[in-house]
Amino acid sequence: MTRTLDAPSRTGRRWKPRDVGCAVAGAASLALAAGAASTVAVPVDSDLGLLAVLPYPFWVGVVLLNVAFAVALRGDDAGPARRPVMLWLIAVLVLMLFGTAAFVTDIPRGEVAFRHLGIADSLSTTQGINPDIDAYFNWPGFFALLATILGATGLDPVAVALWAPVFNMGLWLAAMGVLTRYLTRDPRRRWLALWLFCLGNWQDQDYLSPQAFGFFLYLVVIALLVGPLAARTPVFAGFKRTALEWWWRERSPAEPRQAHRVSAIAVVILLVAVICASHQLTPFMLLIAMIALTLSGRVWPSRLPLITAVLLSLWLVYPASAYLVGHPPLEDAGLLAAAEANVVDRVSGTAGHLVVVQVRMALTVVLWLLAAAGALRDWRRGRLDIRVVLLAVSPLVLFPAQAYGGEMLIRVSLFALPFVAVQACSVLLPRHRGWRPSAGAAAGLALTCSLLALLTVTGRFGNAQYDVFTDGEMAAVAAAQRLAPPGSAIISAAHPTPWRSDSYLEHKYRTIDELCQTDLSAEVCGPLVYNYARHNPAGAVLLLTRSSEASLVLQGATSERGFAELEDWLGAQNGVEFVFGNADARAYRVAP
Repeated sequence: MTRTLDAPSRTGRRWKPRDVGCAVAGAASLALAAGAASTVAVPVDSDLGLLAVLPYPFWVGVVLLNVAFAVALRGDDAGPARRPVMLWLIAVLVLMLFGTAAFVTDIPRGEVAFRHLGIADSLSTTQGINPDIDAYFNWPGFFALLATILGATGLDPVAVALWAPVFNMGLWLAAMGVLTRYLTRDPRRRWLALWLFCLGNWQDQDYLSPQAFGFFLYLVVIALLVGPLAARTPVFAGFKRTALEWWWRERSPAEPRQAHRVSAIAVVILLVAVICASHQLTPFMLLIAMIALTLSGRVWPSRLPLITAVLLSLWLVYPASAYLVGHPPLEDAGLLAAAEANVVDRVSGTAGHLVVVQVRMALTVVLWLLAAAGALRDWRRGRLDIRVVLLAVSPLVLFPAQAYGGEMLIRVSLFALPFVAVQACSVLLPRHRGWRPSAGAAAGLALTCSLLALLTVTGRFGNAQYDVFTDGEMAAVAAAQRLAPPGSAIISAAHPTPWRSDSYLEHKYRTIDELCQTDLSAEVCGPLVYNYARHNPAGAVLLLTRSSEASLVLQGATSERGFAELEDWLGAQNGVEFVFGNADARAYRVAP
C-alpha cells in the first residue's frame, strides 16, 4: 500500500517544517482524544451514546487532526506532504474513530464479537463441522481461520476482539490504497479517498466478524479486477449489434504480461472460494460487481463471473444446504419488505435513539450527494470513470433481494462506500491532477471533514448505552454459565449480552424479545418465557442485564416500568430462584 500512494520522486525530499508540524499535530490530537476517552465512565447512560459523554478535548483532537490533514493534503506545488506523514495522520484517524471504545473500556463492544469467539472455540474443540447447529456452521471459513490463529499464537481472544475494529480498518485501507492506485493517478485524491472512507464508515461492520474478513477480500478482488485483470476498450461506437461486437473484439488486456494475468486469475478464484466459505452475503456482492465490470468491458477475463457463480452455487447446494432448507434465499424479497425491515422498523424508540438513526441516514445521504455531484462534474468534463460509478451503485441491486435481518441497507452502504468516497473527491478536489488547493479550499475541507467526523462518531457509538458492557455484566454472564448445567437454556432479555464466548454448544441461548415477539407485557410475555424455561429438560437460567434491558427500552420495544413488571412476574413464579445479582445484572434459576 505505502509504495503505491505517492510518487517515487518524493522519497528523496527533505522534511519541511510543515510536514513536521502536521505530524506533531497528529500526535497531539491522538493524545487529546485517547486521554479524553479514557476518562469516560461506564455504563453510558445517555440515549445519544458516547456523543453525550465524550469530554470536549476529544472533539478538539478531532478538529485538530482534520486541520492537520487538510494542511498536509494541500502540501506544496510538488504535491501533498511526505508519505510517512500522510500514513501517520490516517493511522491516528483510525485509532480515534475506531479505537475510541477500546480507550473507554477493555471489554469488546457488541454481543456478536463474543458469539464469534465462542464459535471459533467450539470449532477448535470438536471433531468436524456440523452445519445443523446454526447458520454460522454453514459458512465456517472465517471461524476456522480465527481458531487456527488464536491456537497458534496464544493471543488473548478478548484482546483480539477489542482491537479488531482498528486491525480490520487497517486491512481495508491497505486494500483500498492499492485499489485507488488503479483508479486515479492524483495522490491528493488517493489520500482524500482513504480519509473519506474512514469518515463515512459508521456501519460498524469492522468488528471481529466474517463480514469484516469478507469485505477485505472483496476489496482485494476488485483491486485485481481493475488492475492486473483490467481491459482497455476502444471508443464506444453505439448500441447497434455490429458496433457492440466490434467494440468487444477490440478490447485488449491492460496488463501485457500473460504470466501476471494468469497469476491474478488464480488468486481471484482462490479468494472467491474463501469468500463463499466464509460469509453469506459477500459472494453475491462480488458477483454483481464482477458482472457490472465485465459488461462494461473493463475486465479482460470475461468468464470470471461464470466461475464465481459456479463456486457460489456449489457452496450453497452442498455445504450450506442445511441452512437453505429452512431459509429460502428469496423468501422475504421485495422492495416494500426490504424498506420496512431496513428503514421503517429502525425509525422507532426514544428521542435520543431516533437522533442517532437520523444521523446515520444523514451521513449516508451527504456522502452519496457529494458522489453524485462529483460524477456529474466528471461527466461534464469528459473524465467520468464508469468503473467507479458501477462499483458504487451495483450493491443497490441486492437491497430488494432480501431483508437480511434489517441490515441489508447497512451492508449496501458499506460495499458502496469505497467508491462513493473516490467519486466524492471530484467535488472536494475539483481540479486536475497537480492542482494545489487554496488556503480557503483547505479550510473548507477541514471544516467538512470535522463535521463528517462528528456524524461518524454519533453513528458508530450512538448505541453505547447497550453495546458497551460493564464488569458487572461480564461477572453475571460468567455466573449464569457456571450455574446452568449442560443442556439447559440461558435466557437473556435481548441480544446485547456479552455471552456465548464459552460453552457455545453446551446451552440453548434464547432472548425474551425472540420468545415474545412484539408484546413484552408481563401478562403476555411472562407465561411464554416461564413455560419455555420450565419445559426445558435441564431447566434454565434467566439472565437480565442492564444493556439488554436498555436495548429494548431505547428501541421502543418496552419501557423501564414494563420491563420491571415482567421481571417481578417471572421472579414470583414457582420454581424460580434468585441466584445472582449486582448493580448491572440479575440472574434467576428456573427449575424444570
